[in-house]
Amino acid sequence: MTDAPWLVPQAAYVHIPFCAHRCGYCDFAIVVGKDHLMVRYLDALEAELETLIQPRPVQTLFIGGGTPSHLPEAQLERLLRVLKRWFPLESDAEYSIEANPESLTADKIVLLAQHGVNRVSLGAQSFDPRSLAVLQRSHDPTTIATAVKCLSGSISQISIDLIFGVPGQTVAHWTDDLDRALNLGISHISTYGLTYEKGTSLWKQRRSGRLIPLTEDDELTLYQTAIERLTKASFTHYEISNFALEGRQSRHNQIYWANYAYYGIGLGAARYVGGVREVNTRDFDAYLAGRRSWQSEKLSPLDRARETMAVQLRRAEGIHRVFYRRQTGHDLDAVAPRLAALVDQGVLIDTSERVFLSANGKYVADAVIEKLL
Repeated sequence: MTDAPWLVPQAAYVHIPFCAHRCGYCDFAIVVGKDHLMVRYLDALEAELETLIQPRPVQTLFIGGGTPSHLPEAQLERLLRVLKRWFPLESDAEYSIEANPESLTADKIVLLAQHGVNRVSLGAQSFDPRSLAVLQRSHDPTTIATAVKCLSGSISQISIDLIFGVPGQTVAHWTDDLDRALNLGISHISTYGLTYEKGTSLWKQRRSGRLIPLTEDDELTLYQTAIERLTKASFTHYEISNFALEGRQSRHNQIYWANYAYYGIGLGAARYVGGVREVNTRDFDAYLAGRRSWQSEKLSPLDRARETMAVQLRRAEGIHRVFYRRQTGHDLDAVAPRLAALVDQGVLIDTSERVFLSANGKYVADAVIEKLL
């Protein structure tokens, strides 16, 4: 069918690369110290949008980065006006933006609300000053609470990102992070294990021995603590790293986890349209000059089926066999011949209608998916 969400995008991601500084764990497509080029970047962004030929209505729109909230009000308003033209929102759409606590102002929040933004993902990462220092974040714990308070009067959904596995972090530190997030009355919490991406500041510190990472067992304990603490607070663990109150799940990210199609605009942005996955250039100067040079990969039907299996298993609902067959053209059991063995091992549950990770399977999700592939 022509309107199938895995063929025709109903979501769009727009990348804003500007940041005040680069955090120690970050390997995203960002730029620091180039705020004077914001106008030129928005010019290039508009030029790229012109390649769409016509506006494309979407159900979810996500502005990420980088730090989109780092844009001054004038540039932020320009961005919002441009996106309203090219990605008109369908009724009851989800409109999200990433923000850092220290870069949000009351005027920016009013501007976001006026343009229909109804969800803000706040990069808190921790409420512990020591962990924030290790991660090289520039805000303090009080700034997080202040930002949430300002947002709550204008934005209906607020999400907070938290990182666990920070060197020196204890269960007590992590529990305090979770409790302080819950006490803010937000509806969505994302918990990410710290990763040491090659070339980042933390990766270099670890490699030189100046920083000692937590053990895998300690990280697992922290992850288990998050699951126990948040589910006890009535948050649904609807994806490996994400928890939400009923009806507050991120609809945009659920499109990624379903392996549906989506548009991607901006420096380093990815898009998935018509079964072709493409990633835009990460060369900032090239992007400003209009040299977008997308890296393209067209997967075979079987590879798309395997990829769909891998991402859908991240969801609590897992893989629905009938929908999977309709989406991929393949039977799940044929794509994953080791499925039954993993069910026997207790890391997968098979109800015949759907397959999903067990409680123990969530702790070793990457290994389970790797075995299935």
